[in-house]
Amino acid sequence: MTLSLNREERIARMGSDIRIGVPVAVSDGDSAALVLAAEVLTPARLAELRDLGAGLQLAITARRAETLHTPAYDGDLVRIAVPPDADAGWFHAMADPSRDLDIPMKGPFKAIREGSADIHRAGIVLAKRAHLLPAVVVLPLLDADALVQEYGLNRIAAQDLLTLGEVTELQEVSAARLPMHVSEQGRVHVFRPFDGGEEHYAIEIGNPPRDKPVLSRLHSACFTGDLLGSLKCDCGPQLRAALAQIGEEGAGVLLYMNQEGRGIGAANKMRAYALQDQGFDTVEANHRLGFEDDERDFRLGAEILKAMGFDAVRLMTNNPAKVAMMEASGVKVAERVPLKVGENPHNEGYLATKAAKSGHLL
Repeated sequence: MTLSLNREERIARMGSDIRIGVPVAVSDGDSAALVLAAEVLTPARLAELRDLGAGLQLAITARRAETLHTPAYDGDLVRIAVPPDADAGWFHAMADPSRDLDIPMKGPFKAIREGSADIHRAGIVLAKRAHLLPAVVVLPLLDADALVQEYGLNRIAAQDLLTLGEVTELQEVSAARLPMHVSEQGRVHVFRPFDGGEEHYAIEIGNPPRDKPVLSRLHSACFTGDLLGSLKCDCGPQLRAALAQIGEEGAGVLLYMNQEGRGIGAANKMRAYALQDQGFDTVEANHRLGFEDDERDFRLGAEILKAMGFDAVRLMTNNPAKVAMMEASGVKVAERVPLKVGENPHNEGYLATKAAKSGHLL
């Protein structure tokens, strides 16, 4: 039936549920469990879970487990048996490393090593998609069907979440002329992904020919740098320099991707900043939160360029990962155009870390 939800639509619905603290049912073969994000777990919901059954578990990523000195027996994550006296504050502290100095002692932990971890893995995927901390509460179920029906919960198979390798399809939903300081010949295109994710923008200046490499910048949204003029990063100066250079040449495209904080979301980015104030660098902060160095999907930018009719770019970037992903996504990078602006005393360490740990060419 055309009214039936496809996989992307089910996942979008699940992401909304888990973001507001509603449990979802995740199945893996004959096994099933309720999954909630630890960050938004309330005392009332925790009590309800305990009324439903014993054996509460917490899943955290190997990155977060490393800071808690817990071995990652499942490789990319750890399943922890929840102590019987753990309250909601314990779950919040386990998930949020910005509170580690306030609550330094949380263990010892009992790791769960038997059985599949795919339900837990799928829960972490959901939490990341919802821009929550990657830590989830898991309650194994004996009769998932009855519980799902009784409480009106949504259900999904773990493999539907774990096989999300392909990039989502996007469509252009609107466009309009926008005269700007750098050029009066501006036009903004809005692209919306079919998976319910954030919209992304293409700022086209002039009328760049589709049969030649287009001068382009793949820029990730940075509320603090782009709008507030933050000195902790070089994002704002890069955005303005890229637009200025495209304006000077008279033609080009700036892709403004809503992937704040390297894809971890604004709230987690502020948590990372708090960790940086404690002495951790930008990569270490991401790891302590449970994330990888960079959670962005640069393929989305390539898909937008192809939808606009471009198959080759002169890419304005210092990040070799963007070049590699463009090429892998079918957009030829004819030239990497350096964009070396924005260094100041406040971000010297940040830029040095990007060069040393993320390979940026500075």
